[in-house]
Amino acid sequence: MVGDQGDVDDDGDFVDTSGVDDHVLIDGVNGHECIVSKFNCRFRSGDSRVTTAAGAETWGIVPGASVRDGNGNALVLEAGTSMTFNYGQTRSLAGTAHALALSTSNGSAGWYPFDHISGESSFRNQVGNVDAKDTGEDRLGCYEIRASDEAALAAKKVVHNSQEGPNGHERAGDYLPLVRNNNKRSANLIFSVPGFGLGGATTDHFLAGTKFRRIGVPTTTGRPSISIPLWVMNSNGAYTKQSGTMRFLYGFVRASDGVKRFGWMAQDALTPSTGCP
Repeated sequence: MVGDQGDVDDDGDFVDTSGVDDHVLIDGVNGHECIVSKFNCRFRSGDSRVTTAAGAETWGIVPGASVRDGNGNALVLEAGTSMTFNYGQTRSLAGTAHALALSTSNGSAGWYPFDHISGESSFRNQVGNVDAKDTGEDRLGCYEIRASDEAALAAKKVVHNSQEGPNGHERAGDYLPLVRNNNKRSANLIFSVPGFGLGGATTDHFLAGTKFRRIGVPTTTGRPSISIPLWVMNSNGAYTKQSGTMRFLYGFVRASDGVKRFGWMAQDALTPSTGCP
């Protein structure tokens, strides 16, 4: 399946994201607010985080539990006392319910147990459940998360005129297999492609070497992928100078518990492989 005809990409999948307001929201399969594809959507209208009853995005936690990846591997013991969680992202791992934290003591996203979240009962009422879906289209190439990254690529921004600064979010590196605080590489499986104002939000997180089966996905360009422009600073220090592109592929990881986790991954985070489900 590696390199089959359906796996060939060209520049016809490019979408200009320099003007987010130029793109019309459509109702989709993965959500009700989608752009370019019915599988490129927000978790929900409005806030992409799990909010408290009072509307805050941060939840107090009890430190000391393991942060886990999507296969249930313990990555690091959490040292913080608060976390922000992505809406609708829940898994049963190591025999207990977990929610996906946006950032952890591992310097990455990761799963944290419900029973270590302060106000657990309130959290359960607020967290929701949203999973990306199978497109039902052809299974294409087999990939795995690569064991390398490019520093120059990682530093570029995926959002036109990003205000996050050189070390802030909205970096291409947010979608690459970076070395984390546990000295292991890992990368995000995402619910939406960045640059469209949909959040570029993480739906799962996996170690390098994890298999990713690409599948066909309908888009407005007719191509089974989405490429967006990347941005570097212009002479005035604004991220408005285009420098290359980043392509995102849709597919799934079959986690160790047999659950298929669908979503988008940067092609730059992947390398061709064999043995995909």
